[in-house]
Amino acid sequence: MVQIPNTPTSADVARLAGVSRATVSYVLNNTSAVRISEPTRRRVHEAARELGYVPHAAARSLRAGHSRMVLMPAPAVPVGPLYSRFLDELQQELGRLDYTVVQYGTVGLHGDEAARAWAELRPVAVLVPGAELGPRGVEVLKRSGARAVVTLGPVRVDGAHALLMDHDAVGRCAGAHLYAGGRRRIGVVVPEEPGLEVYSRPRLAGVREALRGTDAAVTELPLAYTEQAAAQLAARWREWGLDAVFAYNDEYAMLLMRALQDEGLRIPADVAVTGADDLMLGRLLRPRLSTVHIDLPSGRDLAELVDRAVRDPGGEPEVHQVLGASVIGRESS
Repeated sequence: MVQIPNTPTSADVARLAGVSRATVSYVLNNTSAVRISEPTRRRVHEAARELGYVPHAAARSLRAGHSRMVLMPAPAVPVGPLYSRFLDELQQELGRLDYTVVQYGTVGLHGDEAARAWAELRPVAVLVPGAELGPRGVEVLKRSGARAVVTLGPVRVDGAHALLMDHDAVGRCAGAHLYAGGRRRIGVVVPEEPGLEVYSRPRLAGVREALRGTDAAVTELPLAYTEQAAAQLAARWREWGLDAVFAYNDEYAMLLMRALQDEGLRIPADVAVTGADDLMLGRLLRPRLSTVHIDLPSGRDLAELVDRAVRDPGGEPEVHQVLGASVIGRESS
């Protein structure tokens, strides 16, 4: 029979470190109200590591009156490297502020139903990407104890803090860039993958807005993210007579650019190509890919917004415009 070792306690850590249990609690809970010397902090952390002691999250939540869990529903749509880097930075900054970040899979859950599932975990804050949360869902989360609900998307939701991302601006930049380069018959890729319309439709609208009142024409180009779909689109290019394309993002631009070249079309002589996101791989292509550089919000700024909201849950919801866009013209356009 295997004997299960006793679970180490904070008293064990205190004995090994030569400090009180209160000091162990102050150190491991990052309590800022009590000053603890750096050597003492190191002794406590070393003792905890040696014993394999892990603070009890539920007990800590009871003492604090709330958890330290920040719930981030996993995006229901494919996210590229740019957004992934932003999420990594955000998680690091929340960890620095002593929050535990948990990603929650939301496959098959939408709107208020998803909010109820998130609420069951009793997070202290919820960060919701996209546009799937409504005012009722915000209320459900707050009633369950969430002190902060923050949405990242194109519109504001009543009761929640909002980081507004203006994807129209991405399209406006791309459209103006292609027009300034002398292009007048401009295609705009609209991905067929479900869920991406929350980003692709505003980008298409932005191109149309940039070219409104000019002699340019805009053609919507639905495209699945497959080589076959790109080849089929490229095969009809001469029929449409398009001389430029804003391909939604760099990944779709690279996919389509290869297919256009396989059709014998020269880039940029026959077709100017522009993407978005400014991925490193786009700089390695030949010709190098023109792109719209997107400035996402700082992970540190968002983490500090969450912390402010947790500390002052009755405060007025903050609203910030956080997405910046600028064209980086390269050889493909």
